[in-house]
Amino acid sequence: MSNTPFISVIIPAYNEEEGLRNTLDKINSLHLFDRFEFIVVDDGSTDQTTFVAQQYPVRLLKHETNKGYGAALKTGIRKAKGEKVIFMDSDGQHDPAFLPKIAQMLQDYDMVIGERTSDSYQVKARTSGKKIIRIVGEYLVEQKLPDFNSGFRGFDRQLILSLLHIMPNGFSFSTTSTLAFLKEGYSIGTFPIHVKERQGRNSTVKFLKDGPKTFLLLFRMTMLFNPLKIFFPISVIAFIAGLGWGIHGYVVFSRFPNTATILILSSMFLFLIGLLADQISVMNRRKY
Repeated sequence: MSNTPFISVIIPAYNEEEGLRNTLDKINSLHLFDRFEFIVVDDGSTDQTTFVAQQYPVRLLKHETNKGYGAALKTGIRKAKGEKVIFMDSDGQHDPAFLPKIAQMLQDYDMVIGERTSDSYQVKARTSGKKIIRIVGEYLVEQKLPDFNSGFRGFDRQLILSLLHIMPNGFSFSTTSTLAFLKEGYSIGTFPIHVKERQGRNSTVKFLKDGPKTFLLLFRMTMLFNPLKIFFPISVIAFIAGLGWGIHGYVVFSRFPNTATILILSSMFLFLIGLLADQISVMNRRKY
């Protein structure tokens, strides 16, 4: 580990007293506290999460109110001292024994993701939504996605800092960061992990509550990473429809229909809006 850059491990926690205690006990049993900087971000918990964190050699950061998973990660990233940062959950699903593996791989990759194996625990209600997001994500970045929303991952801290302004405050932080690194051409390494069922309270991600958010996320992903992938096909379809209807109208009625003119003009406007949105998305991603 002597050649490994100083690494910070960020653990966001919201009402996770039981899971956090088990996670930190496992870290302690592996003697990892002296090898990494551990940061626990208490995201406005109302239970004993803060008290549990204070019993261990970690840096404790607190939000007065619950701001969201992504917001907790942002706080940890900004305050971290390490050249590299690693995220892991506080609910016991991620095995801290993999931390040295991620640290080693971060010497060769800009991002490292722990890809969940097929036998890992998954909430069945979220499977369909994840499939839709994967299809849209692969269409936008034009390549196969790794485990895009796995929360067990590591980054070069300066690179993720440079993209922090486009990262959401909610659970879609992982998905957005994966697409952003792929879109910017950064290197991503993966390795298999087995994820266990979470400990403590039930997950706060609910199907009925977060289903609409999934569609908002898809729209946001489109506008942020590749708006032309949406605007260009629609503009082509509108142009072809308008031209076809116009030819039909001219042949049958000896005049060019107004609706055909509107469709063709609309196709041009959509294409120009797509070009503008594409330029804005590039500038937004490269704020720094």
